[in-house]
Amino acid sequence: MKHAFSLVELSIVLVILGLLTGGILGGQSLIRAAELRAVASEFQRYATATQTFRDKYFAIPGDFRDATKFWLRLNSNADCVTNSSASVATPGACDGDGDGSPLWQNGGSAGSSREMHQYWRHLALAGLIEGDYTGISAGTGNSASVTPGINSPRSKFSNAGWGAGGLNCGYSGQCYYGAGHAIYRTFLIVGRPIAANNVPGEPAFKPEEAWNIDTKMDDGLPATGKIIPRWTAANACTTSATNLDTAGTYNLIDSGVLCSLFFVNFY
Repeated sequence: MKHAFSLVELSIVLVILGLLTGGILGGQSLIRAAELRAVASEFQRYATATQTFRDKYFAIPGDFRDATKFWLRLNSNADCVTNSSASVATPGACDGDGDGSPLWQNGGSAGSSREMHQYWRHLALAGLIEGDYTGISAGTGNSASVTPGINSPRSKFSNAGWGAGGLNCGYSGQCYYGAGHAIYRTFLIVGRPIAANNVPGEPAFKPEEAWNIDTKMDDGLPATGKIIPRWTAANACTTSATNLDTAGTYNLIDSGVLCSLFFVNFY
């Protein structure tokens, strides 16, 4: 004679499955919340390191004209500038031009030394951040090519990494043109690497998550303050129809992964 489960037994099984499912989903939410907090902590760490570097060396990392006086020269390539006639030696660095901004530059070839990559190398050589970063662009794309973990830090946020630089947004379709944001003298960007050139500008956050970070650390508005989502017409992170529209808000009704973030002019 075969015995079937009783209604009580089936009910117990369903309750257990419900508890397991709820625990898994709750755990995922907690992990995601911890990752969001990590982004804020990482930014604060890098911002503090930049300020400390400026106080110690009277320059911005990456843009530091005298880096080779302290750490010698990274290599003898023409793009590894030295203003001190320093010899090539371990660990080595390259000098910046001292204009106050670690320029984001994508006009050169892969494998080039650029201030945007030396930014992380200078900070690490000064002992202000953990890690060992190459100071040169990655082996694909152009001179702006970033590979988190190699020439820039990885983020604890899933599959995301950090980039650094400075640019005039009047020449870029990736920025809002609001008052005070025509020039980003220094910015940090966090996002997933773009497949074509590894630049960490691919969306990593949902609009609600970007809004959460912006609200906790800034003004909660995408086109003002010091946290600005990267603008692309396709990703719909905000409700703005164009990057000239600074009245838009985060597109909170969309649950897609649509946003990467600039932390701008933070010193």
